[in-house]
Amino acid sequence: MGNGRENGISDTGAFNVNKLQKLRSKGAKKTETFVNKGSKAEPKKKVTKKNRVWNDSPSEPKLDFTDPVSENGDENIAVVAADQGESMMDKEEIINSESDTEEEEMANDNRVETKKKSWFSSMFQSIAGKANLEKSDLEPALKALKDRLMTKNVAEEIAEKLCESVAASLEGKKLASFTRVSSTVQAAMEEALVRILTPRRSIDILRDVHAAKEQGKPYVVVFVGVNGVGKSTNLAKVAYWLLQHKINVMMAACDTFRSGAVEQLRTHARRLQIPIYEKGYEKDPAIVAKEAIQEASRNGSDVVLVDTAGRMQDNEPLMRALSKLIYVNSPDLVLFVGEALVGNDAVDQLSKFNQKLADFSPSPNPRLIDGILLTKFDTIDDKVGAALSMVYISGAPVMFVGCGQSYTDLKKLNVKSIVKTLLK
Repeated sequence: MGNGRENGISDTGAFNVNKLQKLRSKGAKKTETFVNKGSKAEPKKKVTKKNRVWNDSPSEPKLDFTDPVSENGDENIAVVAADQGESMMDKEEIINSESDTEEEEMANDNRVETKKKSWFSSMFQSIAGKANLEKSDLEPALKALKDRLMTKNVAEEIAEKLCESVAASLEGKKLASFTRVSSTVQAAMEEALVRILTPRRSIDILRDVHAAKEQGKPYVVVFVGVNGVGKSTNLAKVAYWLLQHKINVMMAACDTFRSGAVEQLRTHARRLQIPIYEKGYEKDPAIVAKEAIQEASRNGSDVVLVDTAGRMQDNEPLMRALSKLIYVNSPDLVLFVGEALVGNDAVDQLSKFNQKLADFSPSPNPRLIDGILLTKFDTIDDKVGAALSMVYISGAPVMFVGCGQSYTDLKKLNVKSIVKTLLK
């Protein structure tokens, strides 16, 4: 009985207190678990939805010239182009004044640092006016200058040749009293760089376009270059700049090789509301260009901008086709489109393009590259050496500099700014 009562009491106690507490605690845990699960389930769905929207969104707001035409129609596209503003080609003076001020401030800072050097060290680096400069005097300063040019992306062989020409011009000359060799070398190099980057012959496109118009024929520009440098995009920037000067422009889709090239150019033409001549793919680009020029004469276009297929300088069939296009159509301007990012490659690309155009042309006086358009100039900081390399190897001036994604992002090369950047 005792055991049974004790057991009964303990059972009842267990039921009344312990079991009830256990049940409550279990219920609470279940409730908590249920609440937590419920609260976690909703955010998971939200995160999934957010990811889905995030992945899809860039295709809509992103304004990329290579995107297909939007479903809103041509009117909206034209408005986008019209709202771009004034081309940077026509803002050269403002940009120059700002950059020159900054550069002058930097030069002043450098002069202050130079003054801080001890009198003895500055005397040690100078030569009296009666002494003639010898090659051994120039070598340390020239080596330092060559290294500096190479760090700015100037091709090694060009940096070497520049230093040799500076040495030849200075060797045997007398220095003014207390003039440092290094500053004399730098001044001579600056003069040489300005001479190289300044065009040998003046190419004024706007003037030449009006001259061609008076003769009753369109002005033809052919854009050439290796794959992926941005020929079509920068062709559209040039078209936009010409439109701002009230010049009637027509595009010719002569890249009949790369899939999607015609559609890409058609998108630019629609945005800018200018005519485009196209014949699709697998056609002879030389014939397409010829027909485009004839069409431009009929419809009163002042300028024909010819887009060509990107090709590596060693691709013989494509280089032969390009040489034929230039020979058949005798364009007024052959523009080589190159990246500002390339260093030694710039020399190889440009020299081989010119070589192949000469080799494959039936003419005894073949047309070579007349000018250079440098793209992606906004991505290189102070590594502006490709501009120097390209001009040095070809003798052709840098006529345009692409520096962004908008139609307005095209400007002239500031020679003074480039030289100071190379030497600082």
